[in-house]
Amino acid sequence: MPIDAVGGGREVSVNGLSMKACEVEAKLDQGNIEEAESVLRDGLSLNSEEARALLGRLEYQRGNIEAALRVFDGIDLQAAIQRLQPTLSEKPPSRRRRSRTESLHSVPQASASLVLEAQYLKTLSLQKLGKANEAAEECAGILDAVEKIFLNGIPDTLADNKLRETVNKAAEILPELWKQSGKYQEALAAYRRALLGQWNLDSDCLTRIQKRFAMFLLFSGIEGDPPRSATQVEGSFVPKNNLEEAILLLMILLRKSLLDKTQWDPSVMELLTFALSVCGQTSLLGRQFEELPPGTYPRIDRWSNMALCYSGAGQNKAGLSLLRKSLSKHESPDNILALLLASKLCSEDNSLASEGVEYARRVLVNTQVSEKHLRGAGFRFLGICLGKQAKVVSSDQERSRLQSEALEALNEAIAIERHNPDLLFDLGLQYADNGNLNGALRCAKQFIDATGGSVQKGWRLLVLVLSAQQRYSEAEVILDAALDETVKWEQGPLLRLKAKLKVARSLPMDAVETYRLLFALIQAQKKSSGNASNSSQVEDEKVSEYEVWKGLANLYSSISHWRDVEICLEKARVLKPNSAAILHLEGVMHEARGDIKQALSTFNNALLIDPSHVPSKVSMGVLLWRTGSNSLSVARTFLSDALRLERTNRQAWYYLGMVHKDEGRLFDATDCFQAAAMLEESDPLESFSSIS
Repeated sequence: MPIDAVGGGREVSVNGLSMKACEVEAKLDQGNIEEAESVLRDGLSLNSEEARALLGRLEYQRGNIEAALRVFDGIDLQAAIQRLQPTLSEKPPSRRRRSRTESLHSVPQASASLVLEAQYLKTLSLQKLGKANEAAEECAGILDAVEKIFLNGIPDTLADNKLRETVNKAAEILPELWKQSGKYQEALAAYRRALLGQWNLDSDCLTRIQKRFAMFLLFSGIEGDPPRSATQVEGSFVPKNNLEEAILLLMILLRKSLLDKTQWDPSVMELLTFALSVCGQTSLLGRQFEELPPGTYPRIDRWSNMALCYSGAGQNKAGLSLLRKSLSKHESPDNILALLLASKLCSEDNSLASEGVEYARRVLVNTQVSEKHLRGAGFRFLGICLGKQAKVVSSDQERSRLQSEALEALNEAIAIERHNPDLLFDLGLQYADNGNLNGALRCAKQFIDATGGSVQKGWRLLVLVLSAQQRYSEAEVILDAALDETVKWEQGPLLRLKAKLKVARSLPMDAVETYRLLFALIQAQKKSSGNASNSSQVEDEKVSEYEVWKGLANLYSSISHWRDVEICLEKARVLKPNSAAILHLEGVMHEARGDIKQALSTFNNALLIDPSHVPSKVSMGVLLWRTGSNSLSVARTFLSDALRLERTNRQAWYYLGMVHKDEGRLFDATDCFQAAAMLEESDPLESFSSIS
C-alpha cells in the first residue's frame, strides 16, 4: 500500500492504517524519540526500522535537519534489507494466484519504500549540512540496497510508485554529490551506473541524467577510462574517449526527441554542435540539422547553420547554395552574418569572386559606422574578392583597377580593425599577387611580429616573398627559424617548402633527404590517427601523402631520373587515381623519352579530367609549337588559355612569345618575352595562392 502524509503532517497513514500526527510530533518536540517511535509502532503496526524511517521523514518535513539525521542514524538498514531481500526478489505470482498474494507482496514493497526513502532523506540531510562526501556514500548505499532487494532489476509490474520515485531520485543525485565532493572519477562511474543499471528509470529522469553526463564529459576536464566492453551489447559501438561518449549520449537524446519520446530541448543541439565541431565532424552536424523536423528552427537559421557546417567540412558549394536561398529577395536578403559567410566562401574560388564582391558590398550598405567589426570583415572580404576577381579578367586595365580597389578595401579594413593581424597577412598576400614584393615583405614581417611567430602562414609568406626576390640563403635561414618555432606535428608545409628551396639552390639530394623527413612525419601522423583520414576536413598544418609523392616525382623529373619518377607516380596514383597532375607528369616523362604522340595523348587526358589544369595546357601548347608551323594556332590557343587562368605563369608567357615570333608578330612576342623575364626575376617557390 502507498504511504501518505495527509493534512500537512497532521495525519499519517501507512498500509491502510492512519493516526493523528500531533501526538507523535509532541513527543518529538520533547526530544523523546523512543516514545515517538513506540507510538508509531503501536498505532500503525510498524517494525522498528519502519517507525524510525517515518519519524525521520516527519522531522525532515518540519525542517529539523539535524534532528532528522539523528533519527535516521538509528535505523539498521542492513537488517531491513536482509528481511526484504528474499521476499521481493521472489518470482512474481501468476495471474491466477495474484489476487490471493497481492497483499503479501504489497507490504514488503511498502516497507522497502519507507526504508529506502529514509536513506534518501538522510542523503539530502547530509547534503544540506555540507557533508557531500558522506551524502554520496549514503546515496550509493541506496542503489546497493536496491540491487540486493531486486536481484533481477526493478520489474515493470512494481506497484509502489514511491519506491520507483526514490530509486529515480537516488540514481539522479548520486553523480552530482560526487561532483560536489570533488571526486570526479566516482561521479563518472555513478553516471555510467545510472545509465547501464537495471533501475527501470522513467523517461524524464533518464533524459536528465544523459544530458548532465554529456555535459560532464565535455566540460569537466576529467578524462576517464572508456566504458568496459563487458557492459556493452555485442556489436554495439564502444566510445574510445570522453568526446565520443558525449556525442553518443547527445545523439541518443536527439533521436529520442525526434521520435517524440521526450520534449524538444534546444540545448541538446547546442551541445552536439560544440562536440562535433571540436572533433571536426561538421558535415555530420549538418546532416543532423537536415533531419530536424520543419519548424524546429526558423528556416533561415537552419539554412545558415547548415551552410556553416558544410563550409567547415570543406563543402563550400553546398554551403553557398544554402546561403543563396536564404539571401534571396523572398527570404532574408540583408542578413549580415549570412552575407559575410557567403562572401568568405566566394573569396576562396576565383570564379565566384565577382559574386563575393556583391555580397561584401551589401554588408557595407547594411551596417552602421558604429558596427566596426562587421564593417571591418565586410571590407576584408571585399578586398580579397576583388583581388581574386582581378586574376580572371582579361583586360589589363580592368585588372589594374580591381587590384587597386582590393588594396584600398584591405587598407580600409586595417584602419577599422587595427589589432587584427589577419588583415596584415591578407594585405601582404595582395601585394605579393600584384608584384609589390617589398610591400608583401613588410606585411609578412609585421604579421609575424603581431602573432609572435605562432602562426605558420606568416612564415610561409615571408619565405615565398624572399624566394621571389631570389634571396634563397635568407629564405633558408627563415625556414630553419620557422621549423624551430613550429611543433613537429605541424611542420609538413614548411618541410615541403624547404625541399623546393633545395631544388631551387641546385641541391637535389638535400631535397630528397627533406622529402624523407616529410614522409616520416606523414607516417607518424597516420599511425597516431589510427590510419583514419577525414578527406572532408581541411587541415592546413598537414601535407597529404599524395602531394609529397607528386613533389618527389617533380624533383626526379627535373634531374631526369625517370625510373624514380615512375615509382613516385605509381605511389601517388594509388592515393588519387584520377589526377590531372599525375597524368601531366607522365606526359612530361613520355616527352623526355621522345614519345611525342603518347605525351600529347596523356596531356589531353589530363585536361579531360581537369579542363583548368594550367601545367597541362602549357605543356600541350609547348609540344604543339615544337611539332611545327601547322600547329601554331592551336598552340597559341592553349597558351593563351593558360594565361587567362594564371597570369603569372612564366613558361606560358615565354612560349607564347615563341609562337608569336614564329608567326611573325614580333611586337607581341617582345611583350611576352618581357613579361616572362619579369616573372623569372620574381618567381616564388610555390604560388602565393597556396597559402591563401
